[in-house]
Amino acid sequence: MDNYICKIATVEEMNTRWNSMILNAGEDKDNWIVWKKQNINNFQKKKIIPYYGILNGQVICEATAMLSRDVVQNSHGLVDVTTAYLSAFRTDKEYEGKGYFSKLYKYMEDDLKSKGFTSLTIGVEPNENRNYEIYRHYGFDKFLKQGIEVYPDGAKIKVNYYQKKIK
Repeated sequence: MDNYICKIATVEEMNTRWNSMILNAGEDKDNWIVWKKQNINNFQKKKIIPYYGILNGQVICEATAMLSRDVVQNSHGLVDVTTAYLSAFRTDKEYEGKGYFSKLYKYMEDDLKSKGFTSLTIGVEPNENRNYEIYRHYGFDKFLKQGIEVYPDGAKIKVNYYQKKIK
């Protein structure tokens, strides 16, 4: 992991990463175009913090901390001045299971703790067992509620929300 760094993304890095994801999005391309615009706009307004894991100059994993209720669906109880909502946990396939994301997650949690956050929340679809197990591994073990989220194209998904206290 000598050539691996964790950092808060720049707008330029976000543009590059989002353009790559849009190219590979297939049928969901229109959703990804909307999400790109929203994320860059929200970052510029300091409503989110995008964290990137970069290996040899290339983004290989990412996660986003959402800091404002108006950028999180079903936000009641999920975001406030001491609680950040985490989303968009993604690792490029060829780098999964090699510890890169774990290092990024620790960097993100430490950064949020240093900014005064004492609680983190996350959402997972009930049928995403692998993701749920990963989140439990990171300490998200308190069930908060269930809700429905709506994608830009109108698709609706059921989401379970969990919390983790950080000290």
